[in-house]
Amino acid sequence: MFFKNIIKEFRDFAIRGNVLDMAVGIIIGTAFNKIVSSLINDIIMPPFGLLLGKVDFSNLFINLSGTPYTSLAEAKAAGAPTINYGIFINHLIHFFIVSFVMFLFVRQINRFRRKKEEEKPKTKTCPFCCSTIPVNAKRCPYCTSNLEA
Repeated sequence: MFFKNIIKEFRDFAIRGNVLDMAVGIIIGTAFNKIVSSLINDIIMPPFGLLLGKVDFSNLFINLSGTPYTSLAEAKAAGAPTINYGIFINHLIHFFIVSFVMFLFVRQINRFRRKKEEEKPKTKTCPFCCSTIPVNAKRCPYCTSNLEA
């Protein structure tokens, strides 16, 4: 009986709309992440590194062992301890680009929502005295005219 209740509760939780929406969002986010990673690593970082003197950010590291290595791959293959600050820079740029794109996305969605949710006017004009009065007024507070006609 106990397990049936747990299974029923879990089923109700899993088929709720917001859980399915979240799952779709995670799947799309994962695919989007691959696109952004490729954009950064293959398109943005090479010209950026070229402008900074032919620097490959993914190959910038601090070697903590005493042995000199010419590349990060060589240091990793040897098992040397390294601080990979170039990869960290790549990840920072990746984060800022994803954050900016998400900001633009949410901003656009909010624009669509604002257009949909046009605010209803809170006031109207009395047809008898032309005073501004609340929309729900049944009698004008200025000229006392009956507005329900």
